[in-house]
Amino acid sequence: MNAQTFLLWSLALAELLFVMAMAFSVIRMLRGPSAQNRVLALDAFYVAGMGLILTFGIQTGDTVYFEAALVIALLGFVGTSALAKFLMRGETIE
Repeated sequence: MNAQTFLLWSLALAELLFVMAMAFSVIRMLRGPSAQNRVLALDAFYVAGMGLILTFGIQTGDTVYFEAALVIALLGFVGTSALAKFLMRGETIE
């Protein structure tokens, strides 16, 4: 088995695992016992989605996937911070 074949199989396995992580996150978002669990599941969902996009970028060698992953990371962080503030204080704008 050469290095190229090993890389392709590794990326396929990683993509499968990221999709499974996203599916489990959706289940937790729908069934979560509390709002905090749902926010954490949303956070895990966007991190897994970002990893999936990065594996696509590694597979294709196209840099647009890496830029999209960066945008998802920034928006996900801001969204999680806003939701955490809303859950703590009940307001997002002071």
